[in-house]
Amino acid sequence: MRNVLPNTLIFALIVGPGGYILSFILAWMLAQIPRLPRIIFALVLYSPSMTAGIAMAVVWRIIFSGDQTGYLNALLINLGVIYEPLQFLQSPNYLMTIMIVVTLWGSMGVGFLAMLSGVLNINTEIYEAGYIDGIKNRFQEIIYITIPSMRPQMLFGAVMAIVTTFQAGAIGVQLSGANPTPQYAGQLMVNHIEDYGFIRYEMGYAAAISVLLLLFIYLFSKLAWRLFGDND
Repeated sequence: MRNVLPNTLIFALIVGPGGYILSFILAWMLAQIPRLPRIIFALVLYSPSMTAGIAMAVVWRIIFSGDQTGYLNALLINLGVIYEPLQFLQSPNYLMTIMIVVTLWGSMGVGFLAMLSGVLNINTEIYEAGYIDGIKNRFQEIIYITIPSMRPQMLFGAVMAIVTTFQAGAIGVQLSGANPTPQYAGQLMVNHIEDYGFIRYEMGYAAAISVLLLLFIYLFSKLAWRLFGDND
């Protein structure tokens, strides 16, 4: 747990808020363009979240392969940045970073669609009234009108981001090909539960970690409710 707990918290604090903020920014940007390109870009951004984890891992393992045929290694060698292939997926120096990048790439799920729907359904007359009352730029428009007007969608997106982030873990095992991951560099709580519950058959310990994971999800969900829930 001295490796698993810090890994899980670092992963969750980067991927959760990062994916959440990215979802909102992209949803807001898509809402500013015409309908047809908006639909196309929304499908492009949403499609990675529909891809099975195994299929996604296969694609990224080709990119980060540890030999000269790996796309990233081949690119870096051709550019003269490195002179021999790097073991990206087996090195504790790179594995967590790659897991975060891959997870963020596939994080535009139903929370993103909910935010896009929320932005599109805000009454434009509210914006007009806001500018009459003193709003001077788009940033103030987002802070004082857009976000308060779509609190239910923001809450839903936050809860989905929290649950999805804390239950993530398969991607590290699929990328590295081992559970536990090399030197526990990408080992998250879900991997730890699977390792002790279904590989070592230490069910009591695995059940205790499951309860701890549930408490983390509950506490962060309560925080999201305090930020975006109904205060009445």
